[in-house]
Amino acid sequence: MSEAGKPLRRWPVLPTIVVLAAVAVMIALGVWQLQRKAEKEALIALYERNMAMSSLVTYPKLPPVPDAMLFRKSSVVCLEVVRWDPRGGTDRKGASGIRMIADCRTGAEGPGVLVDVGIAEDFTPPKWTGGTVQGTIVPGPEQPSVIERLTGRAKPARAMLVADVAVAGLRASEVPSGADVPNNHLAYAFQWFFFAVVALIIYVLAVRRRLQP
Repeated sequence: MSEAGKPLRRWPVLPTIVVLAAVAVMIALGVWQLQRKAEKEALIALYERNMAMSSLVTYPKLPPVPDAMLFRKSSVVCLEVVRWDPRGGTDRKGASGIRMIADCRTGAEGPGVLVDVGIAEDFTPPKWTGGTVQGTIVPGPEQPSVIERLTGRAKPARAMLVADVAVAGLRASEVPSGADVPNNHLAYAFQWFFFAVVALIIYVLAVRRRLQP
């Protein structure tokens, strides 16, 4: 009891434990993002080394594509174009257009190969039925979402071959590089640390206000 006969207001134990646990989780997430930052930097360095290699590698038959093969030079034989997947893109001079992606059959079985054969002015597919294509292996346009990865429902993503020489009537597509791979983990880490500090400050101020006579 206080001198005025009123019960003393004590620091709440259970809410404090809950808040500290939440802050600990935020800090752990920030540390994990810093670790992911180092891993992503190493991966980008690997991609840059791959791009500097001129030798051809055998195109991977099935996904997932090993990181050691991404951004390497390769060659495939498109026996037949199964379907076209037009998407927005740019050519090697930075001009925008429609990227013509052919889903090619390369044999009797298997998922086939995605081949970016060039940039068109509109959505009209080129009059190209297949053939030998040499280019650069890059991540395909359909990558699993963050939610799919977190829930374990992500399917192995297919890669894509960006042709060195566009087919007749098209412009050569811009080739992605390892530098294009996003690396926002440092910003995410600072966000989690900031959230942890703000949550702790707000809680302390709220409790102190409550404990004031």
